[in-house]
Amino acid sequence: MKILVKLGGTLLDEADSREGLAKQIAGVQSRGIKVVVVHGGGKQMTRYLAERGVESRFINGLRVTTPETLDAVLKVFAGTVNHELVASFNRAGIPAVGLSGIDALLAEAEPMDPTLGAVGRVIRSNTGLLQLLLDNGYLPVVACVAGDRTGQIYNVNADQMAVACAVSLGVDQLIFLTDVEGVLDGSRQLCRMLTAAQAGELISGGAATGGMQAKLHAAIAGLAGGVAQVRIAPGSQPHVLEAILRNEPVGTQMVSDEVVAR
Repeated sequence: MKILVKLGGTLLDEADSREGLAKQIAGVQSRGIKVVVVHGGGKQMTRYLAERGVESRFINGLRVTTPETLDAVLKVFAGTVNHELVASFNRAGIPAVGLSGIDALLAEAEPMDPTLGAVGRVIRSNTGLLQLLLDNGYLPVVACVAGDRTGQIYNVNADQMAVACAVSLGVDQLIFLTDVEGVLDGSRQLCRMLTAAQAGELISGGAATGGMQAKLHAAIAGLAGGVAQVRIAPGSQPHVLEAILRNEPVGTQMVSDEVVAR
């Protein structure tokens, strides 16, 4: 079995949270399950920029990336956040390898929208390096930075990076661990299960906005790309990964419309 776990939000910001998740992932890997981790670090990025007097601006949940912001992306995402996470996995007994999408052109991107600056859309994921690491017992830890064949660097939404890697690798399950309990409907009630069509309705109806809107767009793309199941779940819940792998009702489970129709 092969899974991809995307980590984000405050889960990466606190040492106790990182250490706890690292131990959970170590336990999963010890059972022979191959795991890839993709991470963001938006809260750390916003704080880093604010400390330098740079305002963070977002459009549809995506950070507008100026040259100054892109420099911070490399320092924070591919630097501090990635290395702190790798260190946590090492302490948990997992031989982890820190990467970004620039390495071996793991994630090739193109500009998404001129108004967003250096924000990229992943157009191709070359996951041979990830498979090589997995086959030799390593845990790849991928920061949400991408590049192209001309040497350009892009800030990429971590959810989109996770989906691109998950589809290319052919994982059995894509798991988004977040700092919220899951996807909420228009009445602010937790959706235990969603199809891609229902997720689209939450977006169009205004129930899902900002970061959750971006996450649902990514999840829909993952289902369309062949990922059998996507889970959006609270990373702070004890033993959350084990619960998900046992298919317990944790967070929001997303499946394709075709699966429900069968």
